[in-house]
Amino acid sequence: MPGEYDGLVAVVTGGASGIGAAIAAELLRRGARVAVFDLDPSGCPDGFLGVPVDVSDDDSVRAGVQQVVDSWGRLDVLVNNAGIGAQGQVDANDDAEWLRVLDVNLLGVVRATRAALPHLRRSPAAAVVNTGSIAATAGLPERALYSASKGAVLALTRAMAADHLREGIRVNCVNPGTADTPWIDRLLARADDPEAERAALDARQPHGRLVSAEEVATAVAYLASPRSGSTTGVALAVDGGMQDLRLRPRT
Repeated sequence: MPGEYDGLVAVVTGGASGIGAAIAAELLRRGARVAVFDLDPSGCPDGFLGVPVDVSDDDSVRAGVQQVVDSWGRLDVLVNNAGIGAQGQVDANDDAEWLRVLDVNLLGVVRATRAALPHLRRSPAAAVVNTGSIAATAGLPERALYSASKGAVLALTRAMAADHLREGIRVNCVNPGTADTPWIDRLLARADDPEAERAALDARQPHGRLVSAEEVATAVAYLASPRSGSTTGVALAVDGGMQDLRLRPRT
């Protein structure tokens, strides 16, 4: 709904590409002023405040939040979207890789939310939305580390929702299925048979295709909207039915 976010300021971490870019564009379309936090936000289109931020560095995150508040005087919506992928069974990655992925996917959420909280507490329409994953709620092969990180994000979302509801801050997360993003493109490029791998990813979801970044963005915009004041502590699946539906095989 155009104008739905008029007067509100939003930050989207990892907002320069993929799902994050779609979220940033959707919030801007609905009237928000949007700051994009990314390692390299230089490619952001006109209309966004691009801020170079590394979510694995607390000083970088705090400086980015302060820049937004200095520029626009407030912060109302935080979308914790920055994340990195990981493949393999539980023994496929060493401790250093486990710590690297958890540092970005989990502690990145912690750092950004922690820095934003003083400003969210002053907002009349405060909302935090975390990007989770179907990997948090379904057992997927070769995704042990990634699943652990996103499962932690889901649990953290619910804990933060309980902690901050009475401060007027709603906290939710969106759980996309396998989404059509640059990370999936890179994954397919490394496959022995990219076409067959793409077909397998499509078929894994009951509606028969990858989730689009724009579909995830629409869900995030709903969760963060000031019109959704009674929605908190929710994990909204955008997965083509992958989590809960069990369709009979096609004949």
